[in-house]
Amino acid sequence: MILGAIGDDFTGSSDLGLMLSKGGMKTEQYVGVPQTDAAAGVEAGIVALKTRSVPPADAVAQSLAALDWLRAQGCRCFYFKYCSTFDSTREGNIGPVLDALIAALGTDAPVLVCPAFPVTGRTIYQGHLFVVDKLLSESGMENHPLTPMTDPDIRRWLALQTRTPVGHLPIGRLRAGQGTEALRAEAA
Repeated sequence: MILGAIGDDFTGSSDLGLMLSKGGMKTEQYVGVPQTDAAAGVEAGIVALKTRSVPPADAVAQSLAALDWLRAQGCRCFYFKYCSTFDSTREGNIGPVLDALIAALGTDAPVLVCPAFPVTGRTIYQGHLFVVDKLLSESGMENHPLTPMTDPDIRRWLALQTRTPVGHLPIGRLRAGQGTEALRAEAA
């Protein structure tokens, strides 16, 4: 297995699996952390959890268990799939899970966070998340019963949840071919 993904819900994990399969990867999705090894030849494994609205400590524990299983399958690249509306409480779960995964992987490399999913109308502009043509905080998500999203600036929202510094990488720098350099400079 090359790519291991940890999803915070089943539907988004299924979307990811479909995209990877359409892209040519032999992909399997697992509901929860599997108790057996993956089938031979699987290139991408997605462990779909239900951690979006559980207490942060539970989300971290489940996500780390998924990471352990994916590592045991030989994964070399990892992806944390969170909701394209970035919905979580001010305390988590996106930030605490990211912090735990970064620590468990022992990396100090910059981590990209970009919940854009244009096919469903989720786009980012200057760090602000839009749902179709409305700011996230004016899209109806501000009234979500479990995870109300009252701030469309994903940098501010994530900064409330994480110990990791949060910055912004402008799209213009990526388009100018400065992605790696810009990312390293922003992370410094």
